[in-house]
Amino acid sequence: MSAIRDLIVDALKGADHILLSLCVLASSFGLVLIYSASRYREGFHSLPMKQAMCVGIGIVLYFVMSQLNIRVLMERWYIVIPLCVAFQLLVLVFPAAANATSGNRAWVDIPGIPFTIQPAEINKLFFTILLAGFVVYLQKRGDPSSISSVVLLALALGIPVGFMVVVTGDVGSCLIYVVIWLAMLWCAGIKKRWFVLGAACVGAAGLVLWNILPDTNYMKRRILVVMDHSYDPQGVGFHQRRSLIAIRSGGLTGQGYLQGTITQSSSSNSLPERTTDFIFSSCAEEWGLVGCTVVLLVLMAIVLRCLYIALTASDSFYALIAVGYSAMLLAQIIINVGVCLYVVPTIGLTLPFISYGGSSIITNFIAMGILSGIKSRSLPNWLRDRSDIKWNTNGEQHRQIME
Repeated sequence: MSAIRDLIVDALKGADHILLSLCVLASSFGLVLIYSASRYREGFHSLPMKQAMCVGIGIVLYFVMSQLNIRVLMERWYIVIPLCVAFQLLVLVFPAAANATSGNRAWVDIPGIPFTIQPAEINKLFFTILLAGFVVYLQKRGDPSSISSVVLLALALGIPVGFMVVVTGDVGSCLIYVVIWLAMLWCAGIKKRWFVLGAACVGAAGLVLWNILPDTNYMKRRILVVMDHSYDPQGVGFHQRRSLIAIRSGGLTGQGYLQGTITQSSSSNSLPERTTDFIFSSCAEEWGLVGCTVVLLVLMAIVLRCLYIALTASDSFYALIAVGYSAMLLAQIIINVGVCLYVVPTIGLTLPFISYGGSSIITNFIAMGILSGIKSRSLPNWLRDRSDIKWNTNGEQHRQIME
């Protein structure tokens, strides 16, 4: 019992309390928003309680993950990868209802669990860890910008993303994987010419694909409606048009909590997906520009804290993981807010720590717990600045040169 007690005490003392406080603050405000946005339908009244339960689970996992040596996951990649594949394939065994428009089959509905699970949401944590380990391996082997290394890195992204597209059709999650991959490779020092060449190839392929796809393709129509809001305002652009109306009606300070005309409307078409994809629009209507600014400031503080952990990490493996999770959060924030503002096509990404979603909130807390563990293993400033101490890739003292 004393060993367990000591482990708990160490977890409580060693965790990054600043990062945890920011996450709890954001998720608490999310609960407030979810409560308001779920009142319009009786079947949604349990959503705040479910979200609160997931937040509680997330906080516990935050402390657990802060004590975990994630190098074990990287070193056991041959076990982690098959488990991730099997986890993703659960969408075929316990499928939740697919999106009627896009055919998105990203969620798993396991009997006995009060919320659906999105395997791709959780697997991106392992993707980031394994990619960081692979990049460090290529750095040790030689030039990570060589043709062979870049081809291997491209396969490290293309294989899991292609697998997800085939199995789930979840374009939104795939985009986040791409952003994580790009951010980590950029910070790993991959030569910029490869990014320019990749952008040119993607642009050319996108142009060809755009001309091949029929005008009835759902994603093509979502892009067209963002470029021209009059394209199909009552069809593919309906959700974003309603979102923009809610945002505009909020003004500077909003209509008041639980007083939003659109948010509190009993019609599901008044503001679709108001507890998930468009919860930022609900916040804007009831809390105004002031409330939205507070939400964004708290979320950006979390991202900045993650970047600080990356800068103070004891080695490149930990630093790359922190960069990957920072990019993951930042991309979701920008895309979700952009969708609500009608400047980004709808791709089904939630607002981190704010939107309703069991697997999303738990995944975010796990990611932050991993970063908390990295922070606890970071080097202090006085030691990091010393030139007489060399460190190996495990962040351990390698050799000390005496005078």
